[in-house]
Amino acid sequence: MPGQAHDSNAHRLSVAPMMDWTDRHCRVFHRLLAPHARLYTEMVHAQAVIHGDRDRLLGFDPVEHPVALQLGGSDPGHLAEATRIGADWGYDEVNLNVGCPSDRVQAGRFGACLMKEPALVADCVAAMIAAAPAHVPVTVKCRLGVDEMEDYDVFRAFVDTVAAAGCGVFVVHARKAWLQGLSPKENREIPPLRYDWVHRLKRERPGLRVSLNGGLATVEDVLAQSPGLDGVMIGRAAYHEPYRLHLMDRALFEPARPPEERAALLRRLRPYVEDCLSRGIALKHISRHLLGLFHGQPGGRLFRQVLSEGAPRAGAGWELVEQALAETLR
Repeated sequence: MPGQAHDSNAHRLSVAPMMDWTDRHCRVFHRLLAPHARLYTEMVHAQAVIHGDRDRLLGFDPVEHPVALQLGGSDPGHLAEATRIGADWGYDEVNLNVGCPSDRVQAGRFGACLMKEPALVADCVAAMIAAAPAHVPVTVKCRLGVDEMEDYDVFRAFVDTVAAAGCGVFVVHARKAWLQGLSPKENREIPPLRYDWVHRLKRERPGLRVSLNGGLATVEDVLAQSPGLDGVMIGRAAYHEPYRLHLMDRALFEPARPPEERAALLRRLRPYVEDCLSRGIALKHISRHLLGLFHGQPGGRLFRQVLSEGAPRAGAGWELVEQALAETLR
């Protein structure tokens, strides 16, 4: 799109923005596991970016690049200002959330309910693009629709309206959302997945970059859905079983190279952990993201137990991680 930079490989693999999960410690760990993936922040409301503690909300480690800032909101002026701030902080992309179905988000008139207002989303995107430097693309993460919206043509019309405002990248969670009656967790599981809609969108709008999100949990899933699309976005699987993210990165980008062992990957996190500890950050804030590394492996439960019980204790340091590894690998 004119004025918007797009790397054809940029979204081939990405990790979804997940509230309370994908903080800066999580993203540094994910970067070690998946050196080629695009990482996303938790969703931050535009007003919080403008008025809040920016170091806490926007700070990230340089190793995280490429990293995208996901914004929530529905006021074009606020979103434009937040985009400007995000670009100044060094983010590689600014993404607008048009997919979150939580009650709190709806009450603020942002997230998935905006799929009912494509013209407003287009206005928001246009304002964000005008505020962003050319090398920082503005992208949209959306659903297939909300509530009774069951028509592919309505979904495509939404995309067309937003694309006409200048957005060239869409990450599509391949489910619709029910705004009433389902919790956010149920909205991630109950509405049926319709991967065919996302593939059809890419076929019919080949000039757009289209990534698929939703239900992708294994390397086989990723390899099956990637052909014909510009990328896949992994959510809960990357968090609860992070080694899968490493396997996906290898399969997509370096298939001839064998994956690294879990312990070796984890030990590469030590300099970051020790730097955080030296600045007064408690181990528990980092270790909570590591708990699933040995999921399904012999000793995996013990690894989780040692970290979960030991990290909250005062003075816990890297030696606890080594203890957990020793217990797991014995």
